[in-house]
Amino acid sequence: MTSDTLSNSETAERDARALHARSEGKDHGDIAPAEIAIGVVIGRTSEFFDFFVYAIASVLVFPKLIFPWVDPLTGTIYSFAVFALAFVARPFGTLIFMEIDKALGRGMRLTIALFLLGGSTAAVAFLPAYADLGIASPLLLAAFRIGQGIALGGAWDGLASLLALNAPQNKRGFYAMIPQLGAPLGMIVASALFAFLVASLSATDFLEWGWRYPFFVAFAINVVALFARLRIVSTPQYGDLFETRELQPSPVIQTVRSHWRNMVIGAFAPLASFALFHMVTVFPLSWVFLFTRENPARFLVIEIIGGLVGVLAVLASGSLADRFGRRYVLGVSAAAIAAFSGFAPQLLDGGDLGEVIFMVLGFALLGVAFGQSSGALNGNFPAAQRYTGAAITSDLAWLVGAGFAPLAALWLASEWGLLAAGGYLLSGAVGTLGALSINRELASQR
Repeated sequence: MTSDTLSNSETAERDARALHARSEGKDHGDIAPAEIAIGVVIGRTSEFFDFFVYAIASVLVFPKLIFPWVDPLTGTIYSFAVFALAFVARPFGTLIFMEIDKALGRGMRLTIALFLLGGSTAAVAFLPAYADLGIASPLLLAAFRIGQGIALGGAWDGLASLLALNAPQNKRGFYAMIPQLGAPLGMIVASALFAFLVASLSATDFLEWGWRYPFFVAFAINVVALFARLRIVSTPQYGDLFETRELQPSPVIQTVRSHWRNMVIGAFAPLASFALFHMVTVFPLSWVFLFTRENPARFLVIEIIGGLVGVLAVLASGSLADRFGRRYVLGVSAAAIAAFSGFAPQLLDGGDLGEVIFMVLGFALLGVAFGQSSGALNGNFPAAQRYTGAAITSDLAWLVGAGFAPLAALWLASEWGLLAAGGYLLSGAVGTLGALSINRELASQR
């Protein structure tokens, strides 16, 4: 990287800061926590919209279009295997884009990451079917999915940490849940779009061209999210936090060597909510689509209802955490998820009423647990390593808790019944309770 390039990058960021300050009519260009919250919600909603568009297509489209040479169940398992590639690639994206951050600056890093995310997602819309391209079709799908994962790692902007740093002492739980709203909101929008297309189009038209439309929409949403996040990343306040090392990337190897224990505990702490995340979103859609005669559009509507319950539960988690403590909420919700795993999955074979009960209860639990799961133990990292430590911990948590969840749950349920899928969910709850217990013991020894 030449000195001229570095100078241009620094000048661009300086100009962006000045422009922001002038647009606000202030000299200092500070941004209120409410403005940060809006940027965080928009950013997370766009990421989860991409996530759910791909997840829904993995059930409704890819088994028929990309893996037509196998039976529908095997095709869906293949789709979920490709789905997992993004979570495997995500840590590598974090490492790559931290170097881009150092070389080109924060704004350029975020711009490249979101265009890669939007481009990889939109590229799926142009993907030819296996009948047209042969084995190259699933290979391209895998390449685009890896691109999404690398981009998600690069899109880590620290805005959630900035929000937490600006939160009042007695509102930490409330501000912690704000980024988590992006998950149910992204799912609601993606499910609504697919439900409309499935209900409005014939099966032939949907598989030929209708399913491609949400992937185009994803690119447009990413562009909106980019500007919303750049507006904050380019502010003097954000830059000052970098300069004081509150949000400064630290050497990865050094951070891992010094804080690997915190990373492992932090990756397992949200395991219950991440496992439940897929058990009430991706997995039930695949089960209903493969093993019942229910119209997928109808079940997507049930998912939308569940998502609305999830939004309310995420909001409630903030008040609960501020009253009882975030770790306490995580522990109690993990115990509740363990109880849920013992009976709830069987409700998917209980007809319309059983499906509704499963989704409403599942999303209520998910909202409370997931609302406080992100970065619950990030306070274990010193300020100088918090940015990098939080990014790597988040990558590991999604990989361990979510990456292979749809594949594992569907395979277990197809082989040994829905009770086996409940066993998978139970293992996530045990992981969370174990991590919280170990963290408490370590904290008492300090």
